[in-house]
Amino acid sequence: QVQLVESGGGLVQAGGSLRLSCAASGRTFSRYAMGWFRQAPGKEREFVAAISWSGGSTYTADSVRGRFTISRDNAKNTAYLQMNSLKPEDTAVYYCAAGPLPGRTSSYEYDYWGRGTQVTVSS
Repeated sequence: QVQLVESGGGLVQAGGSLRLSCAASGRTFSRYAMGWFRQAPGKEREFVAAISWSGGSTYTADSVRGRFTISRDNAKNTAYLQMNSLKPEDTAVYYCAAGPLPGRTSSYEYDYWGRGTQVTVSS
């Protein structure tokens, strides 16, 4: 099993940046593809970005492409989401997830989830 803990969320003004981290337990982190999702109040959870086992391939939702970057450091058992040029519509709880296959955009294809970290972007 993998346990995931997100951190790095907070309150930021529009145009600002945040870097989210997702720390994973266990020694099998490199065997999992990773994804970031977000859920705003009253809305469904939506895909943000994903990365393959080695980090060689990344996938980003249209809504954040060019602003958000996903990465991972397998030596540190950690995945990251660098968020730049933040907008009020980026406000949501951000979740990281681990699954067997890379590039998956459906939350149903991920097996393990963190508890989320709140990101609030003020206008």
